[in-house]
This record gives sequence, structure tokens and C-alpha cells, in this order.
Amino acid sequence: MNRPFVIVVASEKGGVGKTTIATNLAVYLKALREDLPVTIASFDNHFSVDQMFALGSPPAGTIAGLLEQDPPSKLIALGQYGVQYMASSRRLLSPSHAPGWLRQRLRSATLPGILILDTRPILDWFTEAALLAADLVLVPIKDRAALVNAAALRQVLTRVERADQLWLLPSLVDTRARLNAEVRVHEFLTYAARERDYQVLDFCISKSPKVESLASGFSSCIRPVLTHARNTAVHGQLKQLAEFTLSSFDAESKPGSGRQAELVPEVLTDVPAVHRRRLVLECPRCCCQSLPDGGHFYFDLRSRRRGFIHPDCLEGLFEDLNLSDADDLDDLIALTIDGPGLVGPECKLTVHLFDATGDLADSEEVELKNRKSLVDQLSMMTGQSLDVAYREFILVNRVAKRADDQLADDAYRRFALRRRQIARELRQAGIF
Repeated sequence: MNRPFVIVVASEKGGVGKTTIATNLAVYLKALREDLPVTIASFDNHFSVDQMFALGSPPAGTIAGLLEQDPPSKLIALGQYGVQYMASSRRLLSPSHAPGWLRQRLRSATLPGILILDTRPILDWFTEAALLAADLVLVPIKDRAALVNAAALRQVLTRVERADQLWLLPSLVDTRARLNAEVRVHEFLTYAARERDYQVLDFCISKSPKVESLASGFSSCIRPVLTHARNTAVHGQLKQLAEFTLSSFDAESKPGSGRQAELVPEVLTDVPAVHRRRLVLECPRCCCQSLPDGGHFYFDLRSRRRGFIHPDCLEGLFEDLNLSDADDLDDLIALTIDGPGLVGPECKLTVHLFDATGDLADSEEVELKNRKSLVDQLSMMTGQSLDVAYREFILVNRVAKRADDQLADDAYRRFALRRRQIARELRQAGIF
């Protein structure tokens, strides 16, 4: 892939660690994969990029040239830590082009590897253009205000059916801070975000005086966490972020797996692209093709994986779960998994049934020990081993539908609404 894989770090709220995350992510990406070209540029005018990466002769141009006709490859220079950078510009003027122009510009550019764009803490032309050009959007949140402000960023991506590219990252989190005796700030941010249907990374970037000191003081240089704060928790967290980013890059780079090259089954050609995101084509029980006939729709909240279970396979799954069909129950069944990261060495699976009015009717714990077949099915539905699960929330529809019917606009909106209602019901009951 000669065009850059574009990562945008954005927030409408300042003071959330946005630039620190962007600059350090570039360093960690390069450290983890030395042969991968990594370039960083900023639309903000605080010159943090230059202060961390400037080395020797400056680039021939600045990021302002990116908004003109200058080839991006001519605007970059090799900087510290092996990271390429574009020099910042004190005054950037909004071009007359529509913001979507930048995406086309970068997609036709010869700039291999990863390009990280740091944005301004406002939703202006530059931030919107960066969002529309992005393959991955990271939005740091440290409080409710930052979470609320993320809605405007998501709306930009929703208009072009690419909202699934946005991931929230809890940032500057004091891991010791609690809202009350039971709820940590990190947990509140995570679940409040998921209640609003956001994708949230499973880790946070902790608040660290040591890390903050690297970008403050009177020095003209900014030092990365990798070289000057390896003894902090932030070091491991940034490594996790880089690994997540590389997995997204690798998935996009595989032949035939990019969004533009996505092979859409004929039965789904009329289905909105956003509803096909992370659609698994195989039944999680038999691992055979579940399209075009469809079946029983399932959805995992954390990973956003979705797919269909064959009717016969659903009967087998219900037998494993010790469930019998009941006409007086709601069509949706919820499965929650408390993983080892939350409750200790053993996973806990609970099945939740709802009555016809939508109220919680019953919750039953299901034994997972020595239940390899059931564990394998759940792992297929979540997309990860339950050994590393934290909290999972899976919905399964007892009513079989064709894939194109289930994923059509009206049906999918009804499902999404009911999903949020069930999640809220479980949280109010203190279960999830």
C-alpha cells in the first residue's frame, strides 16, 4: 500500500493528552516495527511535533504545503527516533476545497506506511478534513465533557458511513480515582461511552506527573515516554496502543481486505455499509458459511462483531446454555461474560432473559469449566479468547431472519434501540 494509512488523534476538548498521545504513538510504532515508515504532522500551531522530532535540516516545506499542490513526500524530513515529520506552520488558512478533498489528496499520494495527524481542539475545517481522511480515529476522553464533545466528531464520520473508524481512549486517568466506593473513573468513562454506542479501547492512558514533565519546563525539546519514562504505567499503555494500531494497519493492508476492496456478498449489496462492518460470514458454532440464508443474528458490544447462527446451531447453543424455547419471552437473549481481568482466574457466564414487555425476567449463571465447545463458540462471537476477556455483552436473536432483512435500516435501528434498552436494564440491576 503506497498511500498512507492515516491515523487521526482528535478531540474538541483541550487538555486531554491528545498531542502527547499522537507524538508518542509515532515513536512506539517505529520502535515496534523498525521497517515501517511512520510520519507525523500537526494542524495545531503549538509546534510540539517539531520540538520532539526536529533533527538537522528542517523539511523543505511545512504542513501548509499539504493543502496545496506540493507532493507530501517532498514535505517530510527524517527526524528523531526514525520518525518522519512535516514541519508545523504558525498560520494555516482554510483552503477553498471541501474538507473531503484531503482524503482524495492523501489516497493518491505516494507516502507509504502510517501518517499520524494531530488536530486542533476544535471542529474546524482542518479537523473535519482530517477525520474524513482517516482510516483510524483515536479520541482521548478524560471526563464527561470530553465524552459529550466526541459526539460532534462521530457525526462527521456518520455522514460518510465510517463511524466504525472512531475509537475512544480514556486518557489522563488517575487509576486510583473513584466516583464512589465501587466505581472507578476509568470504569465510568468506559461504560458511559459504550452506553452511547461508542467503541472504547480496553485500556487507558494513565495520568502521570513524570510524563507531564516531559512536555513542560523551559527546554526546547520534548522527550518521549519510551526513552525517558519507561518506569511508568504509561509506557506499557502506549505500547498497547501501538499494538492496537498496528493490528488495524495490518488488517487494512492485507490484499482484498481493505474497505475499498471489501468483497460484499450479493445478498448484502443493498445493505448500508455501516451495518456490514465487522460482519462475520461464518456461523460461530459450525464455522460454516451463514450467508446468504442468514439465521439468528448475534452482536458483541465490545468488539462490534456481528453475524448469524444457523437455526440448528442455535438449538445446540441453547442446549449448551440449558435454555428451552419460551413463547412468552422477548426475542433477544443477553449473555454477559465477566472475564479473568475482572473477577479472577475463572470466567463467569450469565444468561439473561427478558419478558414480552422488555423487563428482566431471569438471570442464570452457566458453568464454563470443562465446557470447551461452549467456550469456543463464545470466543468466535467475541473475536478473542475468553482467557483475556474483561467484560463482554452479547445479544442473540431467537427469531431467524435473512441477513439483508436483519441489516436493513429499519430492522437494524430497532435492534440497536432494543440493545441499548437491555444494556441499561442490566446496568440498573447492577449486573453489567
